[in-house]
Amino acid sequence: MIIVLVVVLLLIIYVIATYNRLVGLRNRVRDQWSQIDVELKRRFDLIPNFVNTVKGYAKHESDTLENVIKARNTYLTADSKEKAMEADGELTSAINKLFALAEAYPDLKANQNFLDLQNQLNETENKISYARKFYNDTALQLNNKIEMFPSNIIAKLFKFTKVEFFKAQEVERENVKVEF
Repeated sequence: MIIVLVVVLLLIIYVIATYNRLVGLRNRVRDQWSQIDVELKRRFDLIPNFVNTVKGYAKHESDTLENVIKARNTYLTADSKEKAMEADGELTSAINKLFALAEAYPDLKANQNFLDLQNQLNETENKISYARKFYNDTALQLNNKIEMFPSNIIAKLFKFTKVEFFKAQEVERENVKVEF
């Protein structure tokens, strides 16, 4: 009788520990997603200033500038993580084109306001990249715990679901082409 009681007690302890680990991982995934949101918000705050600075020098490049604003607005209206990830990829591509565009305007590259905004935007892009990596690492840990035996039994019992990874969109895999 004592052996059965010990086995049941160990099983209960295992279920509780595994459940708590799954909850902790799920919360870390949510936290990492929030960290990405924080950096994206910073990026969104910088973009209008950056675009306005470039507009003064590159008036005839309105398509590139409009694409940056359009991509920004698409992200802001995304209603799911998947759509947000896709819109983020479009925005990253548009910003890269904007940086490439700036190379054609020596006066713009010499403008201190532009240089400051470019540095801030570059720094923010790097932070977004790191946040995506941390998110994917955390998502991997959670997904592994959900799929691996025996924790998958507890995950199914308590309806834990896998999360999507941040992936490069097709548009981000292409080389940036800027034509004048």
